Parts: sequence; C-alpha cells; structure tokens
Amino acid sequence: MYKSIVFDLGGVMVDFAPRAYLVDRICNEEIEEQVYDLTFGSEEWKQLDAGLVSRFDGNQAMLRNAKAAGREFEVQGVLDDWLHILRPRRRMQELVRRLKNHGYSVYYLSNIPEDVLALLKERGVLDRFDGGVASCEVHVNKPDPRIYQALLDQYGLKASECVFIDDNLANVQAAFTLGFVGIQMKESVGTLIRSLATCNVALR
Repeated sequence: MYKSIVFDLGGVMVDFAPRAYLVDRICNEEIEEQVYDLTFGSEEWKQLDAGLVSRFDGNQAMLRNAKAAGREFEVQGVLDDWLHILRPRRRMQELVRRLKNHGYSVYYLSNIPEDVLALLKERGVLDRFDGGVASCEVHVNKPDPRIYQALLDQYGLKASECVFIDDNLANVQAAFTLGFVGIQMKESVGTLIRSLATCNVALR
C-alpha cells in the first residue's frame, strides 16, 4: 500500500519547457540548440541546481561561454527573461490537495536552484506539501541515487511505499531502481490521475 506521493517540481508542479521557450523566442533551430547548450543544458545550470555556485557566478560563467561562442546577446536575453515560464499548474495543486484529503503524505524532490526554490515558496506552490528535498540543499542532482535516499532518510519513508512522479524518464528509472513506483508525467493531469489509479492510489 502506498502512503506517500513524491512530485518533481519543474515540468510537473509548474510549467517548465525550456526548449519550447527557445523556439518561441529565437525561431532558428541551430541557434536554439546553441543557446540551450549554453544555458539550460550547460554544466553551469547543473551546478546551480546542485547549489554549488551562486546565481551571479553561474550566470557570469554562462555569459563568458556565450561570448566565446558568439551568442552573448541571446544568452543574456534568456537569463534576464526565463523565469516567467515557471507558471504554477493549478490542477496539480488541486491534485495535491485531493491526495492530502485522502490521507496520503505528499513530498517534492526537485533539481532546483536556491533562488527558484524561494520563488516557488513565495508563490505558494509548496504550501500543501509535507516536506521535500531540493538538489540545492543536498548538493546532489537527480538521477543520482543519493538525492532519493536523502528524501527517504529525512522523512523516515520506505521507497516501496512511495510513488514518484517526474517528467524526466531517467529520473523515474533511477527511482524505480531504488524501489519506488515511478510514473513519468507526459501529458495532462487527467492522464496522471489515471496512472495513479493503476497504482491503486485512491482519489474518490
């Protein structure tokens, strides 16, 4: 019997589609890929998620790399603007409320920088959660097994009693290897609810 539901944040609780954002912003496939690799797909972005560099230092490093690649203008624009894509998903917040009402504990497990975590807290996205672990706090990113274990240890959870939901397949597979039931969120909230039902997670 499952007792706890664990949610990723970006791409699950809030909209986060950086490639689609770059398509809308740039409208040139080659440049989009270059800018993605210099920002969202960069080593510096992973370090920000892991809390290993400050936002200022991470951005400065990305801009240095962008200048060397001749993409400083595009990367500066993205760094100045990208936060607006993090729109809370109201139906997901409603799902969290329903799960809580049915007696489930609800946690988050997210690759997320300190400033973005603070922003989501300010916006009330995390208000209904019983707790969670952010990569910036433990200095480890998914799919490293240590971040999943950190969640289990901090809250005294058993992986076999947890359902883990993430939009990234590699993260779901890592959770599965540790004993979680994993669900990859691909499309609508309705599809996710049906997937939860197959796990006998009651919502009625």
